[in-house]
Amino acid sequence: MRGLVEDLHQLPKLRDRLSYVYLEHVRIDQHETAIAVWDQAGATPIPVGAVAVLMLGPGTVITHAAIRALADNACLVVWCGEENVRFYAFGTGGTESAARILHQARLVSDPELRMQVVRRMYAIRFEEVPPAHYTIEQLRGMEGYRVRESYQRFSKETGVPWSGRKYDAHDFDQSDPVNKALSAANACLYGLCHAATVAAGYSPALGFIHTGNQRSFVLDIADLYKCEVTIPLAFKIAALPLSIPVERAARLACRDAFREQKLLERVVPDLERVLGPLSAEDAADEAAVEADPHEPHELWTPPEGTPGAGGEPDEEV
Repeated sequence: MRGLVEDLHQLPKLRDRLSYVYLEHVRIDQHETAIAVWDQAGATPIPVGAVAVLMLGPGTVITHAAIRALADNACLVVWCGEENVRFYAFGTGGTESAARILHQARLVSDPELRMQVVRRMYAIRFEEVPPAHYTIEQLRGMEGYRVRESYQRFSKETGVPWSGRKYDAHDFDQSDPVNKALSAANACLYGLCHAATVAAGYSPALGFIHTGNQRSFVLDIADLYKCEVTIPLAFKIAALPLSIPVERAARLACRDAFREQKLLERVVPDLERVLGPLSAEDAADEAAVEADPHEPHELWTPPEGTPGAGGEPDEEV
């Protein structure tokens, strides 16, 4: 849906936006070209052109006009469960071209190219290029050690006891404070990475390390930042004397941390670091589609020699 925005260059760059807004038990409707959030205190306007992702929790009512305003401004809408522990649905991003999804699909469909992407992901996580002869199992082992070491290090620094990652979406309240903070912080990180992924024109489902889930690629990208962002944040929050639920404190802290660390400025460039630039042909196709998304779409023509690509049909159709 384009509506009021006919040119993506009219939109604020994703890196310039606020990271996310989480809402629950409110009514949302259109307010001029933005939206307004209604609760017992009255209406609060939100400039959706400056928000990357809007998370809608339980008890949220939203109008068709508000959804259209969000889509017009390429603000990703996520319908999630209480405290973000469940992910139900999401809206569309801000691009019209499929060039980047096709590029991503070619990479994920070729085992050799896919492994190159996987190695680049681990190189970003490790902040060094892993030995070329390491297998995927060895890389996973290195990653597991790195994450476990992060948990233990921040537990020691903050004095928060750590007995392992324990999380049950069906019984969230039984988790200890640090696990609750981790779950809430990671949910916010997933939302941010999801928004960046679709805004850049990639598929959240076509993962390289993770697979089989509609957010596999989002999980891949989010893992680049957990040891740096959400793990230390969760332990710091769990160590504080709080007057609000720990999961809410984690969400608020994430909002500030994402802005202070300029995370949105990093995610989209990191997507290209991981997947590599488009070919000149794909880039030209992308530019043509974005210049005029209402032009008739191209049709696929199979390569010469493909069965059924040409000649007389074997039987009447």
